[in-house]
Amino acid sequence: MAVAATRVTAGVSFAARLAFDRISHAFSPSAATLHDVSLAAEPGEVLCLLGPSGSGKTTLLRIAAGIETQTRGSVYLNDQEIAGPNVFLPPEQRSIGLVFQDFALFPHLTILENVRFGLTALSREEAKREAMISLGRVGLQDYANAYPHVLSGGEQQRVALARAIAPRPAVLLMDEPFSGLDSRLKDSVRAETLAILRQSRATAIVVTHDAEEAMRMGDRIALLKDGRLVQLGTAEELYNRPASLFAAGFFSEINVFEGRVADGAVDTPLGRFEASGLADGTEASVAFRLSAFDVSATGGEIPARIVSRRFLGVVELLELAVPGADRPLRARIRCGALSSPEREIWLTVRKADVLVFERTSESA
Repeated sequence: MAVAATRVTAGVSFAARLAFDRISHAFSPSAATLHDVSLAAEPGEVLCLLGPSGSGKTTLLRIAAGIETQTRGSVYLNDQEIAGPNVFLPPEQRSIGLVFQDFALFPHLTILENVRFGLTALSREEAKREAMISLGRVGLQDYANAYPHVLSGGEQQRVALARAIAPRPAVLLMDEPFSGLDSRLKDSVRAETLAILRQSRATAIVVTHDAEEAMRMGDRIALLKDGRLVQLGTAEELYNRPASLFAAGFFSEINVFEGRVADGAVDTPLGRFEASGLADGTEASVAFRLSAFDVSATGGEIPARIVSRRFLGVVELLELAVPGADRPLRARIRCGALSSPEREIWLTVRKADVLVFERTSESA
């Protein structure tokens, strides 16, 4: 189905600051899902909650929406406490919109009726006008009288977004909004959604398990693991200065070697690397991004033998045997950097793509 190209603008939302103060949550005494999480989405900001399954992202979103109740802590919208030990504002009074992972469109209602569904405080005509404005903002006003089943997945996602922004919420929550889309659609729908969020100027919190998606969308990213906040910052901060081996591995594939700090550095099969801030004798994990290697057939720092080689378009993925390593090393190189017959090659390590962490139970 062709997508309507014409878009309209409408009055913007009054963006608010949404803050979580020491939020904990448990479904039972033995099933804690969040542990003392504090963070805030600033007015007009797109904040991405990133982490693997079971990290607590969706639970935190549901607490903000009022669908779930925290065990401890408080939620604030600007300076107003909306959920806490003695306060619970129902979802419909929070000025918070929610886009569900499965879009949750009513199949028996038209697109217009779906978008109008939450505008109960307005008269029928006012609600219809606001719903049409919202559909115009996502470029689907020409399909107002159609039903959800005739739309593509990307178009249904935009209808769900139109429904969420129609009441002009102060905060918009989106739970894995692109997970149901085919990979070819994701980039375009994600870009369109981000443009709509910028235009509406609502504060937005987006849940995702995809680090690249978080970097594309988020002004800042909150990385969660096992219900705890691991790190909060911009994409550049989390990528260039990860707080832990887990954070480093979430933003890029890595090779990890273990060692012990001696004279301020750690020896590995790929060389000796500084361990700033770690005392001598500390057990350390040294992480090498797959992009950390320059390759050559004629010379370099470390001899290597190509075990396997996979063409991926712009890059090639190599598995390499190197002296002193008990398992193959993985590397991504620019396609064409090596001629096809090469097997015995040389590596040179880019130190900017090497990260050293104190070894912990998560890296053991």
